[in-house]
Amino acid sequence: MRHLLGKVLLAVSLLALGVGTALAHGRSQVGVYVGPVLGPWGYPSPWFYPPPVIVVPPVAPPPVYIERVPVEAAPAPAPEPTWYYCASAEAYYPEVKSCPEPWQPVLPHPEK
Repeated sequence: MRHLLGKVLLAVSLLALGVGTALAHGRSQVGVYVGPVLGPWGYPSPWFYPPPVIVVPPVAPPPVYIERVPVEAAPAPAPEPTWYYCASAEAYYPEVKSCPEPWQPVLPHPEK
């Protein structure tokens, strides 16, 4: 029984020595505190704190893109009507409905 008591005392003293050196080397200690929470000046802290102020920098508007439309050229003049001449009939279409040879396109000219 004396040997058992000696071993327990030895274990407790070693544990106490180990805790002391652990605290001396800057290791953290975890504990539970039950009591009022005090503010920085010794007064109890309020039940709530005001919400934090969040400052958001202003957002620049997105860039505006302007599409360049190509300048259109002046509309081309309407093509002059083409007359078709049949040499064998010595007449123009639509006076002659058919021609045995290919039609000859000619520029229109005013009749005299």
